[in-house]
Amino acid sequence: MDPRTWATVDDYLTDNLLGSDEALDGAARAAAEAGLPDIAVSAPQGRFLTLLAGMVGARSILEVGTLGGYSAICLARALPPEGTLITLEADPRFADVARGNVDRAGVGDRIDIRVGTALDTLPTLHDEAPFDLVFLDADKGNNANYFRWALELSRPGTVIVVDNVVRGGAVADAASDDPGVRGTRHMFELMATEPRVDATALQTVADKGYDGFALALVTG
Repeated sequence: MDPRTWATVDDYLTDNLLGSDEALDGAARAAAEAGLPDIAVSAPQGRFLTLLAGMVGARSILEVGTLGGYSAICLARALPPEGTLITLEADPRFADVARGNVDRAGVGDRIDIRVGTALDTLPTLHDEAPFDLVFLDADKGNNANYFRWALELSRPGTVIVVDNVVRGGAVADAASDDPGVRGTRHMFELMATEPRVDATALQTVADKGYDGFALALVTG
């Protein structure tokens, strides 16, 4: 199938199912104008995150990888007024763009953007754990490390979502030397042998191409 069809269908779903969303459209424009990479979740995927956080009844969310704040807005929309989302971003410039976006979206009071390398910041979050939902969407070479920390900061019932795990199909290539592929394969190995989680992964196509996400439920 022509990948252009995926983008056409995404546009159709966005226009006819989701409708216009000035806050998210504005966040995407601001990120593009600031020169951020075009790797945020798509609009249908963002709504999936909103619905998932609502289904979980999340009151406390952790996100690793803020970028321009698009997914943070989607997740924060499902929080109750007293809920909190802590999102970790390594790049101060990206964090500045995200702050403006979440404030304009009206959810800045629920979002705490923390700047620094995630593997340095994660050990400081024990007092704010456990989190009800964890969304991992940062450098894929560290996916296994992020997954370990997600477990450390979780409780039974926590949902862990990991984005971009199919890598355009490359995740199935055991000989790949791509750090993102290797890090994601290592994460899957951990998931498969970790007795405290039930997990699966789904392939997706969208306007950003061919990829997928992993979904894990912490059970113990």
